[in-house]
Amino acid sequence: MRAGRPAALALALAAVLLSPTLAGASAAQRAKPTPQAELDKLTKQAASLNKRYRGQVQSLEDVRVQAKKATDRVAKVQRTLRAAEREVTTYAQTTYMGGTLDSARLLGLGTDTGSVLGTAATMSHLAGERARKLEQIRLLVEESEKAKKEADGKIEELKDEIATLKSKRRDIEKLLAKYGFQTPGGTDGLTSRMVSVRNLVLGSYPMPYGYGCLRPGDPGDHGSGRACDFMLSAGGRMPGAVDMERGDALAQWAIDNGARVGVMYIIWKQRYYDVRTGTGWRPMSDRGGITANHWDHVHVSVF
Repeated sequence: MRAGRPAALALALAAVLLSPTLAGASAAQRAKPTPQAELDKLTKQAASLNKRYRGQVQSLEDVRVQAKKATDRVAKVQRTLRAAEREVTTYAQTTYMGGTLDSARLLGLGTDTGSVLGTAATMSHLAGERARKLEQIRLLVEESEKAKKEADGKIEELKDEIATLKSKRRDIEKLLAKYGFQTPGGTDGLTSRMVSVRNLVLGSYPMPYGYGCLRPGDPGDHGSGRACDFMLSAGGRMPGAVDMERGDALAQWAIDNGARVGVMYIIWKQRYYDVRTGTGWRPMSDRGGITANHWDHVHVSVF
């Protein structure tokens, strides 16, 4: 008998035990781009649109964040699935080489996996630990398919958002032309428009917790001197009722006076109001914390 034959048979048995569901789906899945590949392509398109429209378009960025989370979940589940598959393969090899299977009958079947499956189905010792591992894989396959479906849905949303923004190109470019393009100046590194908006806000709304504007190296509006965060609490804490009311008033002021002073978008209380898209307040997906979700500060960006 060739030395590699027992191991080959054990691997064949493991492949059969991993069920036809996995094998049948694999060819179609290989033919279709992975969610990560699709997301990478769309992220480049989103970056191009953000650059063309002079800063992050919040609806686009929000959908992209959701798509990334869904895609990351797919990758995590699939890594767990591959680890479980390797565990079952190793278990099948160890069990076979240890002789706990009906070795004489199994070796007599040659390498015909169909026959191996028929024999394996009658072996009472395939229950127990092996059955538990296979059930784990079955559940992981279901979870993987569910995660993949969710990721595909989010990627389609991102495609739709990109298409919508491209269709609004002329209107958005007219809006950008109306306000012109400013570069940072002075010692604070802000554009003159952002300085004006900041001073108007500070003149009407006391900021006992301070504010932050320029953030060197930031790829977004903070890095280009066109955004300020007006704090409504000590960082990372939910504002109290009075501070929350002040944040509401500040955000409304930015909306009401945005056309006059050149406000581009506002983020506050896990919502965003983007003048370029003209859709009013829209909910923002969970970014993972009070500050990231803009509950402790009002973000104001200008054209």
